[in-house]
Amino acid sequence: MIQYIIRRILLAIPTFFGATLVVFFIVQFAPGGPYEQQLNALRKGQGSEGGGSALGTETMSIPPSQLEALQRYHQVNEPVWKRYLMWLGLMSRPVNDYLAEVGVPQNVGNNFKVLVKKDASGEYAVYEAANPGAPLDGWYVDLSQKEHSVWVYKRGISGIFTLDFGRSERYRKPVTELIAERLPVSLQFGLISFVITYVVCFYLGTQKALRHGSKFDVISSSMVFIAFSIPGWALGAVLLVLVGGGSALAWFPTGGFQSNDYETITFFEKIADRALYFVLPTIAYTLGGFASITLLMKNSLLDTLGQDFVRTAYAKGLRENRVIWMHAMRNSVIPLVASIGGIIGIFLAGNYLVEYAFNIDGIGRLSFEAIGSRDQSVFFAFAVISIIITLVGSIISDFMLALVDPRIRFS
Repeated sequence: MIQYIIRRILLAIPTFFGATLVVFFIVQFAPGGPYEQQLNALRKGQGSEGGGSALGTETMSIPPSQLEALQRYHQVNEPVWKRYLMWLGLMSRPVNDYLAEVGVPQNVGNNFKVLVKKDASGEYAVYEAANPGAPLDGWYVDLSQKEHSVWVYKRGISGIFTLDFGRSERYRKPVTELIAERLPVSLQFGLISFVITYVVCFYLGTQKALRHGSKFDVISSSMVFIAFSIPGWALGAVLLVLVGGGSALAWFPTGGFQSNDYETITFFEKIADRALYFVLPTIAYTLGGFASITLLMKNSLLDTLGQDFVRTAYAKGLRENRVIWMHAMRNSVIPLVASIGGIIGIFLAGNYLVEYAFNIDGIGRLSFEAIGSRDQSVFFAFAVISIIITLVGSIISDFMLALVDPRIRFS
């Protein structure tokens, strides 16, 4: 088993690189990113300072020093493959980047000043301004378009593999901090919806298979397909109007996931408060997966009940409950178990529109807003989390499948 898990992890590594490579290149070449947004903001700002309108400022020129600083900040001056390796944390990137005039002391933070001048070989080197005797180690110099000026900087490793997803352009905060604040909320909704979906669908699918063709089967199938045809966020909006105080009944809160005084109430009051807020979003979360999982369970059990070994068990005089639950059920849950990995990825990664409809500050809403505002750092982080959850879910599915199916071996 250990060898099998190692092989699956090794197989997941190139899959991870391939998926992140596709996402990174698509986003890099898509228009309207942070670099273009700040570029347009600078042009419009110049138009406003000149007393003109912001219209038509796209053709206005930006001072070369500002343009160069913006390009270095967003690393658009580097080839896209280098940016990808820097983003992963496999290649060092410039940090503490400063524009310094040659021969003039430059403050680089903490009241530490450096001096850039040519060394004995005629190359630019960085010295301590207070003691310009020997070049400083770890400092680099790039020529600038500005006359008699250079860029001085250090290099460091920071990226996905160092758990550094950068800073959000919208919130001006580290992405890891934003995720840490919102991921627990999405995990709670995801886990609750996952458990409810599988428990209800397992029971409903089993009953539909045992009562195939009955009124219960027909009516439940109609209800399941109607529910499947309604998007979760649309149902959420309807529920908010009907029972969330929109225009009819005010049985549930209008949105969010906890009360304003949540931190001041007792432990049991917190549980009751969260439960009240979780009812409507959980219904919207679980709606979409009901039809597929219920029918998957029903069809699998129907197919198993028609197998020869089940008929043989009946012929031996075994009780019906024993035949169904001890013989048929273990083979029937195999397709259900095989789909666990994909369902985990859907629920735990968050639901964009459901969280947006209910005003829940989860990771799904965060990523949805990041796409609209072109907040690349947040979007990249969400893409990485989704890819990892999908890969881990696939391994979990294989492991669970081997547990319930004795024909599968870890070899």
